[in-house]
Amino acid sequence: MNKFYIAQVTWASHEAELRLVREQVFITEQSVPTWVEWDAHDASAIHLLAYAEKQQPIGCARILDIGRIGRMGVFKAWRGQGVGQALLDKAIEICQQQGFKQISLSSQTHAIKFYEKAGFKITSEAYIDVNIWHVDMQLLL
Repeated sequence: MNKFYIAQVTWASHEAELRLVREQVFITEQSVPTWVEWDAHDASAIHLLAYAEKQQPIGCARILDIGRIGRMGVFKAWRGQGVGQALLDKAIEICQQQGFKQISLSSQTHAIKFYEKAGFKITSEAYIDVNIWHVDMQLLL
């Protein structure tokens, strides 16, 4: 199994690496419009970066100050190797440390079971966001 680690970073210090992951996963693979991907929340969010052994970014996530996890993506070559789970676990841990009583997120429908395994429950009907089916989910802490 390939080795990786998760680091908590800021947008100011790691913007290039965060952009690299999100451009590949969301803009290139999933055809999310550039103007949708980048928003004002990045500057104030807590960011997580997953790195392969040689400091290569391979995944990311962000946490907004309202206890919302988002922009979680992993390079295709690293999927199924625990990177997404490690990012989610760290994000939940940070939310707990911040004193949030609940965490929310918008899950693409193909990832529902992934989030359910972590205890998240569906809180909405399915809806389309940037041409991708999603549901809202919540975890009570």
